[in-house]
Amino acid sequence: MTRFVFKTDPYDHQRQAFDGSAEQENYALLMDMGTGKTKVCIDTIAYNFEKKAVDFAIIVAPKGVIANWIGEIETHLPDRVDREVVMWKPNLTKTKRKELTDLYKENNKLKFLLMNIEAFSTKKGVDVSEFFVKKFKVFMAVDESTTIKNRQAKRTKAVCDVGRGAVMRRILTGSPVTKSPMDLFSQMDFLSPKILGFKSYYAFQGRYAVVQRRSMGAHSFNQILGFQRLDELTETLDGHSFRVRKEDCLDLPDKVYMKREVELTPEQTDAYVQMKNLALARLDSGDLSTTQNVLTQIMRLQQICLGSLTDDNGDVHPLKSNRQSELMNICEEIQGKAIIWATWTRDIRSIAEALRDRFGVEAVATLHGETPDSDRQQIVDAFQDRQSELRFIVGHPKTGGYGLTLTAANTVIYYSNSYDLELRLQSEDRAHRIGQENKVTYIDLISPKTIDEKIVTALRNKIKIADLVLGEDARDWLS
Repeated sequence: MTRFVFKTDPYDHQRQAFDGSAEQENYALLMDMGTGKTKVCIDTIAYNFEKKAVDFAIIVAPKGVIANWIGEIETHLPDRVDREVVMWKPNLTKTKRKELTDLYKENNKLKFLLMNIEAFSTKKGVDVSEFFVKKFKVFMAVDESTTIKNRQAKRTKAVCDVGRGAVMRRILTGSPVTKSPMDLFSQMDFLSPKILGFKSYYAFQGRYAVVQRRSMGAHSFNQILGFQRLDELTETLDGHSFRVRKEDCLDLPDKVYMKREVELTPEQTDAYVQMKNLALARLDSGDLSTTQNVLTQIMRLQQICLGSLTDDNGDVHPLKSNRQSELMNICEEIQGKAIIWATWTRDIRSIAEALRDRFGVEAVATLHGETPDSDRQQIVDAFQDRQSELRFIVGHPKTGGYGLTLTAANTVIYYSNSYDLELRLQSEDRAHRIGQENKVTYIDLISPKTIDEKIVTALRNKIKIADLVLGEDARDWLS
């Protein structure tokens, strides 16, 4: 390998990842959040640019992550590399149009186009990326690549199609398996169909899943009963990926998991039993014949645990609940700064209001879908300033759980959870990453013998499957 002078010195594991992948056309950087996979990718791009193997980089990532690449490029790309960095925007202003036009020009600069994954759900985004792939020698990377795990999604198909024209491809993720080993198919297909050796998803499924044909109402589908030959799948991945976990390479403080039980009130208990019995009756009668209907009933059961009941008309009725008061007790007990994650915006607002009443207006900020992009970094900066009055961030994992560094927190509280393992792991690691100096305590609010427990059990089982596929011992999580 040609000698490469890094701008920022790599850790040993980053150097190992770089040395093993820099000249590979297709590669997966399966590196835990906080271990520096972005730096490895930037170093790889720079190395291949100086070799004249690539001259253009398309970076695809979720909305909450893609903006971070601007700072990462500035930090890690060697100063000797002349560059142009453009952030894709769907609504082209005069300035943004000029930036894109300048990217079309052939010169000696390394060009970066940073694109939100949602751009690939639009014709305009696909057309622009295809143009560059045809015109330049493109290095294409998908950061947080589980965004393309759904093989049937329009954006997945578009990313894979555009990627076929790139000269080099990368996927970056700490957790490529968030539901089942089947998550791997489209991610690896983006890199190259040759890696897994299956052109057909169903052939891949038939090899590594135990499948039974089932019927529900007028619909029939393949139900996955379990998995097989995972050792073989692990061996296949080994030749095309680099895997590292934080605990293996970073001297970070421990994670500590705790559960705080929240008893349902009599009003909640009655509503929960009624809703559960109704759901079971509908299931028996075939009324819950679609996945969406089942998920709706699960969501309603969870909302009852949180203190509200949603009827068939979509109207929300409050229920007396102990959950918020238990949260306030925890916030009184803990020292230092804390993050509180919740899955519904109305809960976020209600929690924030209660915290402001208890701790003062300046002590609380919120991060959810309605938080303006311009405010998010200001909130993060204030939270990270240990001298600031901002002590609590209340947020939704989809908004605040990606791409942000919140290492000022030593406590993370889950007011509620979803079945999405990726969201859980991403949101956990906002606090537990490079820069964290203290032990981080994770507290889950759980109502016993309810959907709360089932969600946590499902997440734990997903982690076990993911670890098996990646050839690792199952992590001790929420035990």
